[in-house]
Amino acid sequence: MSFTAAPPTILVFDSGLGGLTVYREVVKVRPDARFIYALDDAFFPYGRRDEPVLVARVLGVMDEWITAHRPDLVVVACNTASTLVLPQLRARFQVPFVGTVPAIKPACAASKTKLVSVLGTEATVSREYTRALIRDFGQGCAVTLVGSLRLAELAEAALKGEGVADDAIVAELAPCFVELDGARTDTVVLACTHYPLLLDRLQELSPWPVNFMDPAPAIARRVTDLLGPANGNATPAGRVVFSSGRPPAPGLAAALARFGLETGVPAGAGV
Repeated sequence: MSFTAAPPTILVFDSGLGGLTVYREVVKVRPDARFIYALDDAFFPYGRRDEPVLVARVLGVMDEWITAHRPDLVVVACNTASTLVLPQLRARFQVPFVGTVPAIKPACAASKTKLVSVLGTEATVSREYTRALIRDFGQGCAVTLVGSLRLAELAEAALKGEGVADDAIVAELAPCFVELDGARTDTVVLACTHYPLLLDRLQELSPWPVNFMDPAPAIARRVTDLLGPANGNATPAGRVVFSSGRPPAPGLAAALARFGLETGVPAGAGV
């Protein structure tokens, strides 16, 4: 007699909708899994929070979500949280965590002009974690750190179907493009999971073509490293939990439905 292992439960966590860019890649490699998209909407955006406050917040909501959903693995689909809280999460909880950190190593390895920009929240680009990645993996590249104040919120608005002006995106994107000694930036690290939601607009509004580096496929590969490949074909089962407990507005519900996520049970961490 043979036994089939039960499909895993994977919890994908972010302060907002950016983690959907990671979620969609993880679904591709583990369509058999049960997914919980845990959205800390009551505390969005993380990039503007003081570090001690954010550490306490993430540990608190994660404690409640892990207790409620018993995941086999947690994906922290947020650069800001990952660069700050991953060590504490791994120390406190037994479940494995996969973090999201700026893709500086592959970006610098791929760059031909050796001019690389890292586009992230102000919190992510100011972290020592990010600067250490540049020191360790910069490979002689000149790396420009660009802290965006508004791009995550613009990405959320666009996903919900709200109008986002080109000028607003250009204002956040323009500092990434550097010309130095006849060379130009050729690689931009998207160091916030929200930004790939705007990838088509970013490509369209760039002053010249660059390679935008999205870490989501690498995160999905790490998930399969830890959990193994999918056990047969299946339709992913996924739902959303909201820390606010508020029912989603129609635009948000429609956006989540496009990712195959159910929003009928808007119960969250209750914090």
